[in-house]
Amino acid sequence: MPLNVGIAFVTGRKHFQNVLRSYINNWLEHGLIRDESVRLHLFVVYDVNYFKTEPGDYRNIPPELSEMVESINFYGRKALQDESRRLIDEGVIDELEGDLLFGEGYAEKRNAALYFASKKGMDKLLFIDDDEYPLAVLENEANNLVWMGQSVLGTHLRFGDDADITHGHHCGYISPIPKLEFNEVLTEGDFRDFIDATSNDIITWDSVKKTIIENNGVTFADADTINQRTTHEVDEIMAMKFVSGANLCFNLKRLNSLPAFYNPPAARGEDAFMSTTLTDHKVVKVPCYTFHDAFLEYKNILNGVLPVELVGVDARSPAVRQRFIRAAIGWIRYKPLLTLLTQPENYERIIEDMTEKLNSSIPKLCAYFGTSQFANIQIELERYHRNVRRHHRGFEATRRAWKNITESLGPFSTAS
Repeated sequence: MPLNVGIAFVTGRKHFQNVLRSYINNWLEHGLIRDESVRLHLFVVYDVNYFKTEPGDYRNIPPELSEMVESINFYGRKALQDESRRLIDEGVIDELEGDLLFGEGYAEKRNAALYFASKKGMDKLLFIDDDEYPLAVLENEANNLVWMGQSVLGTHLRFGDDADITHGHHCGYISPIPKLEFNEVLTEGDFRDFIDATSNDIITWDSVKKTIIENNGVTFADADTINQRTTHEVDEIMAMKFVSGANLCFNLKRLNSLPAFYNPPAARGEDAFMSTTLTDHKVVKVPCYTFHDAFLEYKNILNGVLPVELVGVDARSPAVRQRFIRAAIGWIRYKPLLTLLTQPENYERIIEDMTEKLNSSIPKLCAYFGTSQFANIQIELERYHRNVRRHHRGFEATRRAWKNITESLGPFSTAS
């Protein structure tokens, strides 16, 4: 029987159309379109409010592209509301649970893609973000860039049969932190305090320092990872098997239950919270990269224009500054709950340390960037710390409701 493979895009940008074209051409180049043992199905969950777009920005896929895949499934707000109402009417979930699972937010839309793919009988589901491209960028001994095309989907299919979840690598501008020139206003020590306060235990100061300070914000792919084609199981660290939300593939034939994405209201971290639920799952790192264009500065890559230089993103740009501030607020909103889940015995001490470091570093960031908006990070930490128990109840309620929903789909796995 052919393998039914879903590819999920959770998107809110017109840019999605160009990303889709690039990936379909990638599948064609690597033989997946013509492979009769594989049937490819798109699951596009879109948000027209994110950048004030229209449904047609996602749905109007050119025929020469749509005919290359088996099916295309679109899910806007109404489709999610209708499915939520149906499940409520059937007694599978209640009104509150319907909002938790199919409401507004990053996690809800990822859950929707996972749910509909399972409902439609997919064997596997690969998540792709609309700011990640099927390319790896390396730096050779002469400090020149070397670009390598990546068979992202092919790699997950090749190495994923014996795993519940496979996760690829990322390169490029992984973090939305601009290039900084430290001075007497903002020292390296000040910025370290800020990173220590807002980041989690997976994203360390050492990794940020190497990427942002030494490499102009660029993470390069590792040649040995690509050439040696080796895999390894993801270790559990701090009660997490950490994966990101893209370049991420679920083996629905093996999974007896689906892990749920979750984030506190208006926060991020949906992949981190799912990572805390993967203790009993086999999660494997596979040898493929995607190039993360965090600031969308290199969209012409999708048109075949490969840069000869990757420069640091200018921190003085208002758009870059806003992207950085929004990201930092998103990080701080989810860190209290993530800390409670992964380090409950040290929770109060960690929050106190975060508060102290933000009190020291935030005034410096405000002065450096010429804006008081960074002060909102302190306000949000206090607010989300104050509500952390309520958010924890929401996390547990989401997991219970998700279990009820996936059980309503019937057995979709034959794995032991």
